[in-house]
Amino acid sequence: MSNADVDRSILEQITCPADLRALPRERVGEVAEALRAEIIENVSKTGGHLASSLGAVELLTAIHYIFDTPADKLCLDVGHQGYAHKMLTGRREGFSQIGKDGGIGKFLRRHESDFDAFGAGHAGTSISAALGMARAFQHQGKDQRGIALIGDGGMTAGMAFEALNHAGHLGQKNLVVVLNDNEMSISPNVGAMSSYLSRKLSAPMVRRMKHWAKEFLGTMPGDMVHWAQKAEESLKVFFSPGLLFEALGFKYVGPIQGHRMDVVLETFENVREMLRAGDGPILVHALTAKGYGYEPAQNDPFKYHGVGKFEIESGKFAPSKPGPPKYQKVFAKALITLAKEDERIVGITAAMADGTSLDMFKKEFPSRFYDVGIAEQHAVTFAAGLAAEGMKPVAAIYSTFLQRAYDQVVHDVCVQNLDVTLAMDRAGLVGADGATHQGMYDIAYLRTLPNIVVMAPKDENELQHMVRTAVEYEGPAAVRYPRGAGFGVPMDPDVKTIPIGEAELLRDGDDAAIIAYGTRAHDAMEAAAELAAEGLSVAVLNARFVKPLDEERIVALARKVGAVVTVEEHAGMGGFGSAVLEVLSRSGVQVPVRCLAMPDQLMEHGDTNLQLADAQLDAPGIAATLRELTKG
Repeated sequence: MSNADVDRSILEQITCPADLRALPRERVGEVAEALRAEIIENVSKTGGHLASSLGAVELLTAIHYIFDTPADKLCLDVGHQGYAHKMLTGRREGFSQIGKDGGIGKFLRRHESDFDAFGAGHAGTSISAALGMARAFQHQGKDQRGIALIGDGGMTAGMAFEALNHAGHLGQKNLVVVLNDNEMSISPNVGAMSSYLSRKLSAPMVRRMKHWAKEFLGTMPGDMVHWAQKAEESLKVFFSPGLLFEALGFKYVGPIQGHRMDVVLETFENVREMLRAGDGPILVHALTAKGYGYEPAQNDPFKYHGVGKFEIESGKFAPSKPGPPKYQKVFAKALITLAKEDERIVGITAAMADGTSLDMFKKEFPSRFYDVGIAEQHAVTFAAGLAAEGMKPVAAIYSTFLQRAYDQVVHDVCVQNLDVTLAMDRAGLVGADGATHQGMYDIAYLRTLPNIVVMAPKDENELQHMVRTAVEYEGPAAVRYPRGAGFGVPMDPDVKTIPIGEAELLRDGDDAAIIAYGTRAHDAMEAAAELAAEGLSVAVLNARFVKPLDEERIVALARKVGAVVTVEEHAGMGGFGSAVLEVLSRSGVQVPVRCLAMPDQLMEHGDTNLQLADAQLDAPGIAATLRELTKG
């Protein structure tokens, strides 16, 4: 059946999960089919997370049908598997504006819906959050449950196992963890047998039989009890992969066929009864396929994980317009060039090989590439261990995700002054991904640390030189660069080293100065040119480094002019402007200074150009600030 042939009219009856629960059980499968068709239709027009959302449709539909959401709290891991959840909870009409200004978010947000029990943008948080909620219900005497749906790599996050260990230790009776497993390969026969056994072993009659057997064995001599227990453990090991979860204190149910709606409904219904009988915590292991139900996405879930607009029938993406190279590819090409010269260089990513373009590095140097999974803390300390024994590791991690490894950057890299390079991708605004993914804090959280060098290029050409500078520096170094395409500037054929801490004067001037950090330098140049036409002589300094700052040049420039404006695509507090103010204060320079940065508020999803304009970080905004600062 093609996507166009699916009858989606049933979705008109559903504005919330209560409407879903009012349907007869035999029609729930129709809802899942309609949701899948709706997701494909919408994402083909708007872009978004496709394969992950398609793979979780049956699980989400069944959870909302069997459990009493939002009283029972559903916590999704990451959130990019949650499009069916959004549609079932009153946001179906908002999908035409997903990720756009004023529209619904691509990830889960507590302020967006009562059904978004916990914000979900970074992986590995769902079990901890659901456990906390379940424990709160216990403290408050409420008959409610915490449900975590984790998958799509989320189980590679160490935090997930910390939460499992704690939940098992607590014996949390009102907690369910649903493992959406689209990676484990189990043959059809074994999968079908395991699915059958899991449903039957979770059924009320079987649970009563196990209880009777336990009472009966309790009357037997000690050796008989011991051998009966050993036999039960051996049976579990033979028939299911759940020994680890049982050892952590969970009742393991699975693996089940996650796209068989009858199987999923029966299993969740049995799990609900198990919880009522006090048999928690429970882990349900569901086998699914990313991209399920849409052949192109199912055949290549990696390619269809996050997509732009595409043609449904063929699966072909809208042709990309030729343009400047993306920063990520410039970084990877520069690193490959360096790795050809130095065998000590290795590349590390935390489940973002494609996003950081380290997949290009992997093709060239497969034995020197490491994808550690969604485990940023491990990635940084692993890099530190490599550096401690003479290697030159480069960890490419999004700015927003490096936050998760802050202690490792401090304790394991900077305190020990180890030769680790941090390539901070997606630094600054990130558009449709929104508040959880904005790279707004890295300058502030890195520039205070000992031994580290922190830099940012004004464009893609300077980035390649900074990659060499960071890698060749014998100590901790970090380079921040934005998402997307560069400016299209000419690329130098040779990659060279930039002197550490040396700023670049792009334009001289006597009346005022703009000190820019990163790619805002280009807007600063435009603003200076605009003001020159009005008779104002404005210098533009490309700082290049926030640590160490080129203090001598900044102080000399500030003493020369009548006003200074700093510009950065970062939160204002603790950022680059703050660093410049500290220098001027120490030097006793008294000059009017205005620091342009992102406002002290969450930056939601939206058009980055509009957001920059609102913060006066584009050329007109910078020029307007200087006019105001220099008037009179």
